[in-house]
Amino acid sequence: MAISKVCGIETEYGVLARGVELSAVGASTILVNAYAGREFVHSWDFSSERPHVDSREGGSARSSFPETEYHLANTVLTNGSRFYVDHAHPEISSPECRTALEAVQYDLAADQIMRLSMSKASKSLDSDSEIVVYKNNSDGKGNSYGCHENYLVERSLPFGRLASMITTHFVTRQVFCGSGKIGFENHVARDRHGFQISQRADFFEEEIGLETTIRRPIVNSRDEPHANAEIYRRLHVIVGDANMSEVATFLKIGTTSLVLAMIEDDAFPEQLLIRQPVPAIRSISADTSLTQTIEMVDGRRLAALEVQECLLQAAKVWAGRYGMGTIGEECGERILSEWTSVIEDLNRDPYLARDRVDWVAKMALLDAYAKSRSLSEGDPKLKLIDLQYHDLRPERGLAAKAGLRRLIEPAVVQDSIAEPPLTTRAYFRGKVLQKWPELVVAANWDSVVLDVGGDALVRIPMDEPLRGTYELVGELIARSEKPADLVSLLRLKPPAVA
Repeated sequence: MAISKVCGIETEYGVLARGVELSAVGASTILVNAYAGREFVHSWDFSSERPHVDSREGGSARSSFPETEYHLANTVLTNGSRFYVDHAHPEISSPECRTALEAVQYDLAADQIMRLSMSKASKSLDSDSEIVVYKNNSDGKGNSYGCHENYLVERSLPFGRLASMITTHFVTRQVFCGSGKIGFENHVARDRHGFQISQRADFFEEEIGLETTIRRPIVNSRDEPHANAEIYRRLHVIVGDANMSEVATFLKIGTTSLVLAMIEDDAFPEQLLIRQPVPAIRSISADTSLTQTIEMVDGRRLAALEVQECLLQAAKVWAGRYGMGTIGEECGERILSEWTSVIEDLNRDPYLARDRVDWVAKMALLDAYAKSRSLSEGDPKLKLIDLQYHDLRPERGLAAKAGLRRLIEPAVVQDSIAEPPLTTRAYFRGKVLQKWPELVVAANWDSVVLDVGGDALVRIPMDEPLRGTYELVGELIARSEKPADLVSLLRLKPPAVA
């Protein structure tokens, strides 16, 4: 039986300094520090990080794997997320979420945190200077930055089987969760000005691999579970675009959760494997008509939408047999409904999906702008519109003006800036940070280090992502006046966290 699909999103944001000489790292550091201020002085605990470990049997890291930059700004927030500088980008890793809908909620909260960071950073700059943040994936000059996803999967599932099957979904799901862009950025591209579905498709060169910044693989093999390694695996997904559309984010996380559960329950259609995934992901991205076919291992040629229809039908059969408990019953039904609707609309006319699918919404904006000003393809003004779609400044961003459908109420997003999810271990992490900010020495995904007085430091392990919840520890935290009290209560009831 498939395990619960605890999930999360890591977004690297594009950053640009205007009117001031700042490197990308410098601008990113100002943003993190401006938001953190004195309120969030917590250190990230790197002791359990192991990005060099490969899930493949006999696999090992390549010497080119980038080193972790321990010296850069790195904070833990009271909603359970991590806000830090990752190489040349400000990045927010969401708290662990129990459902795809909750992941959307905290992804939106991350965007709001970035807007607050821009506002706070502006106070330290001259009046004619600013740091601007974009939620996109490419600078148009051959550089890409990621929007990564994470899913809890069963350790007993062979990684090779998992990788071969999930590749089919990763290659084809871009038809509804691609963010779209003008231009092509790989060395074989013929059209430098044409529009394509995905911002990231150009940058994938291998089917499976450990790297995330070079020789990017469709399936990342990093084996860093941030949980009990004997039971769990964390699938670290680097193939997706950052979405402005809430529905696109919901479908990206929700459909992937469903497909992973199908694989765990041996319900994935065995014949639905792609013969050459790397060329396929690029050819699908280059075809906004959605008619381009790719070759399957059984010799059939299918369009991406046909592949997605097959996966959808298999998911419905799986749900009927196993139920949606691992996805969340209500959320799972909503995923199937939205998945069905978007495929039907894309099949009839892609423009019917412009209220949900980023690449369609962006293409509609570009077409309307070009027509109103009689611009030809390749006009630099269209590139500016492309970028402005992802601008997080409320007064400048075009995605907010594109008619995208919302899923999460603004008040809920606002609360999620400071409050953690109730249903995962992120609740424990966030609440102890709220209650004893000066006594949290360090934290990471699977532990919190507390100063309990005197010379003692206590590390509280959190190896189980679905422990440390409001239901299990909410009362214990409320009853505790100081960290030592909480530690004593946890020792009486150890399953509450770990």
